[in-house]
Amino acid sequence: MTQNAPKPTAIVTIALALALAFAGTTGASAQACLDRYQIQEAVASGQIQSLDAVLASNGVDGRAEILNVQVCDQGGRLVYIIGVLNPDGTAQNLTLGAQ
Repeated sequence: MTQNAPKPTAIVTIALALALAFAGTTGASAQACLDRYQIQEAVASGQIQSLDAVLASNGVDGRAEILNVQVCDQGGRLVYIIGVLNPDGTAQNLTLGAQ
């Protein structure tokens, strides 16, 4: 009986993505972050830009997979904290201005 084990690169990518998702959640917890409803209200009222607009204006590849998103107050300004898995398999955390 032969089992098809995941490729090591797939395991590493998944582990890294989970680590970034966890790091993004715990790192931002010390900051005042908005919940989903507050984010929707802030976008609707024009207080912040939509996630798509922020990603596009910062040149983030449209094929990138978004792993997690938070909007937090960082030093008196609202920022998006985003975990991203790029098409080339690299993962990163981005902190982008929300206004």
